[in-house]
Amino acid sequence: MTRGGTSRCTPKTSCRFLPGVWPDADPWARAAHLTRGSAVNPDNLIIRPIAGRSELDLFRRLPYVLNDELDDDLAAGRRRPEWMWMALRGDHLVARLSWWAPRAGEPPELLDILDLDDATPAPASIDAGVRLFETASAAVLPAGVRPPEHNAFVPARWRDDAGARRAVEGRIAVLERTGARPLVERLRLEWRPGTPIAPPSGRLAFRPVAGREELVALMTLVLDGTLDAHSRADLARMPAEQAAAQHCDDELAHYPSPREWWRIGTSPEGEPVGFVIPARNSYNAMIAYIGVVPAHRGKGYIDDLLAEGTRILAGQDVPRVRAATDVGNVPMAQAFLRAGYEIIGRRIDMTWSEGEPE
Repeated sequence: MTRGGTSRCTPKTSCRFLPGVWPDADPWARAAHLTRGSAVNPDNLIIRPIAGRSELDLFRRLPYVLNDELDDDLAAGRRRPEWMWMALRGDHLVARLSWWAPRAGEPPELLDILDLDDATPAPASIDAGVRLFETASAAVLPAGVRPPEHNAFVPARWRDDAGARRAVEGRIAVLERTGARPLVERLRLEWRPGTPIAPPSGRLAFRPVAGREELVALMTLVLDGTLDAHSRADLARMPAEQAAAQHCDDELAHYPSPREWWRIGTSPEGEPVGFVIPARNSYNAMIAYIGVVPAHRGKGYIDDLLAEGTRILAGQDVPRVRAATDVGNVPMAQAFLRAGYEIIGRRIDMTWSEGEPE
């Protein structure tokens, strides 16, 4: 996520599921009941979860950037067969969706796959997608709890390509009919080995983060004046310190990479100017969070922080470094581009209000 002078990059974990009571009942029993009901639909649309790994090839018939990750996600417990649903007419895959969790044993945190078959024209494809979402949600998600956010990876210039635009607008139409609304569009960025990294300017000294309390205090400061859509949504529900603490505890603390990589940049007088969180999740090395405190914004320190974070990850011989920022945060996007990051795509995030869908 991004804000003025700040970037919070969460390629797979950009939302937190709101507290709710997850049922102890077997989700397969609920899914089987709903599947039997859908079998008698007038248009012969069958809606059901995949039977297991043996149906991955069927599920992957619709192309998407995450298809290659599905095997590993199932093996690691980040996905479950009962979270991966299909709408079928015979053996023809009309639509599909899947939820995802950052760790095994946790409830779904993102709806990160929702695809419609290009060969099925609208409005039939939209109707099928809505029925798929409503049927799967009733089986998987507890009633009355806000559904997990939807993230869709899309081409960088999706509006200029008729096919890509049709696919994106189809997803949006499906989810809007269930009560979701677009929250933000984000740039996906990537640094590759061999790209020059700016040498240290000498303006800042870098040291490790002293501990959780210091990091949360700095995270609280950088929320002041945020441009980041997710952070603004957090601040509408809770104080800045609580939002910072939740982000630290629910997300940053769970990255498997060493916390010794985390850096605070200080002025010659020893005053913290900002911080950068280079990290790895289950998929990629990334700049997970970067921020400049309000008193030091506008002086170009973001370039020093970003170069330091990238340098740390480059020293680990990673094949790539990923990052993301809101499209509307132009200064942050420009900082990534100056640092040699390239735009590899965009991401559209959609959310539901409390209690939706009906």
